[in-house]
Amino acid sequence: MADAVVQTLNPDKATMMDMTMADMKARTSSGLVHPVGGASAAGASINARGLTKVFGSGENAFHALGPIDLDIKPGEFVSIIGPSGCGKSTTMLLVTGLEPSSAGTVEIDGKPLTAPISEIGIVFQDHLLLDFRTAINNVMLQQEIRGLDRATLRERADALFARLGLSGAENRYPWQLSGGMRQRVSIARALVHDPSMLLMDEPFGALDAITRTQIRHDLEMLWLETRKTVLFITHSIEEAVGLSDRVLVMSKSPGTIVEEIIIDLPRPRPAHLGEYPEFSKYAERIYRIFEKLGVYKF
Repeated sequence: MADAVVQTLNPDKATMMDMTMADMKARTSSGLVHPVGGASAAGASINARGLTKVFGSGENAFHALGPIDLDIKPGEFVSIIGPSGCGKSTTMLLVTGLEPSSAGTVEIDGKPLTAPISEIGIVFQDHLLLDFRTAINNVMLQQEIRGLDRATLRERADALFARLGLSGAENRYPWQLSGGMRQRVSIARALVHDPSMLLMDEPFGALDAITRTQIRHDLEMLWLETRKTVLFITHSIEEAVGLSDRVLVMSKSPGTIVEEIIIDLPRPRPAHLGEYPEFSKYAERIYRIFEKLGVYKF
């Protein structure tokens, strides 16, 4: 059944899903996965130094990222924003060991990262739900792959469905759900095993504006309750400012972190962020950085 995880519309991200879910069981049992936390895991810290990624070698080498330094505190919500192709998603994969770095070091909770982390949840722009499984069975796939207690995970799944407005949709198939509901199921699947880190790669990119606003609010409320460490990849300045404790702005490829912006806004934040005059100041600051980098040419 786990092999069927790769049967999705996006082969590249399906491969990531296959590694982060289907291969996780084998890697965990063989001791190849660096575990972080345990039951009711709190957020993990992430520290990276000189992180660099070069694809290929010789004349065909492509310097995609870095070097970058990164420090994320336990339970912090940090967004990375930057132009397309700057290495945002690559950064996410490097700090979790899902992609090997070309240079640099990563520490999770003060321990060197030597293998992919098991205690993570990942949400992509594509929901990557299995069409032949119901919503609840997509979420419970975590139990099958990780060998966790079924009753405990089902209790968590039911609670997440209620929290995310999915009650009554448990037995529907992905094709019977709206885009927003499919992405909510994806978020539930990423959280049901109680990971220490939640990685989100453009998770709202395919949703309409109204749905994005609602899910953004729901995500913030879940984060306030659980205080997982969140690394959020986005192109949206509104999402970055609206959700984050800090925003890291990246340059064009090869991406480096050119500025860190601390977002000092009260939580929970309103749906209409324009209620805060400070929001416009933060957004304007990011726009100006992109102008200097040549991302925008007005």
